[in-house]
Amino acid sequence: MKKILQLSFLILGIVIGAGYASGREIWLFFGANGGRAISLFTVLFGVCCYSILDISSKKQTNHYQQILATIVNDKLTWLYDLLMFVYLILTIVIMIAGSGAALEVYQLPSWIGISLIAIMMVWAFSFSLDQVIEINTILLPVLLITLLAILMIFIKREPSIEHVSMSKMNYFKAISFTSVNLLPIISVVGAIGNKIKTKKEVIYTALISTVILAGLSYIYNYSLTLIHAEIDLFEMPIYGILIRFPSFVLLFVTIIIWVAIFSTALGALLGLITRIKNNYNISQIKVALILTLLLVPFSLTGFQFLIELIYPIYGLLNLYLLLKLILYPIKDCRVEK
Repeated sequence: MKKILQLSFLILGIVIGAGYASGREIWLFFGANGGRAISLFTVLFGVCCYSILDISSKKQTNHYQQILATIVNDKLTWLYDLLMFVYLILTIVIMIAGSGAALEVYQLPSWIGISLIAIMMVWAFSFSLDQVIEINTILLPVLLITLLAILMIFIKREPSIEHVSMSKMNYFKAISFTSVNLLPIISVVGAIGNKIKTKKEVIYTALISTVILAGLSYIYNYSLTLIHAEIDLFEMPIYGILIRFPSFVLLFVTIIIWVAIFSTALGALLGLITRIKNNYNISQIKVALILTLLLVPFSLTGFQFLIELIYPIYGLLNLYLLLKLILYPIKDCRVEK
């Protein structure tokens, strides 16, 4: 059970990053009263998560290219390998920018948050791969429990949202939200596929990850709908919720958001490091140091700008990957028969 929870938290950690934890990603893809769209996302995410875990288990992978080679046409493997590599780089840039934005609520310059996460990212990879996974296993439950508690308290305090009209279900945005999260999941699961030994681990990891993410997404979307008129005032929409709480709660949740940012940055960096080490004989801490130093300057572009530019593009680019993962269980059953 411990391994299943570790795998689940690793997947959730790469998904619940700066974009998700801040509320910006939820609002971008679902909008007001997006519950029905989240239902579609839940089904798609669950199937895709299972497919990725099953492939990585059967292939006993140690980097993401092995999963891509199984999913996509041989002629497209190189393209998605490139897209994956670029996406992981962009994810790290967004997380670094998010670290700067998270601390700006206290009128601290963004370079302080950027410097902090850069140092911590390099420090984390001074440990072994198993220890990096263990760090994530400790951080994620704290993040999930705190975020859920804040949102539930907020919903209980606020009036109902009957006056907010139900938005039309945007099927494409629900599909796009699923597809944009595929590459990061493939990257982290591909890095540790050789640690997945049984079908039970595959099934329960996919189930737990999907249920937790779906439940949190419903609650978060409802909470943001309560403050829909104020969201554009905040680079990170969650601060529209947190300003209604005492200052010590604001401080604590800011730390939790930073933990989510750090967790996602670790997951993205893990995917890059395992891919690079597969081709070059270089230590993981050296790779972490070089990549971090190279990417920090790009984070100055701005958090919200990067989220709204990059995520929709990758949501579109990954549609073929999404289709292949949805069809994988059907194809796999036919092969086994």
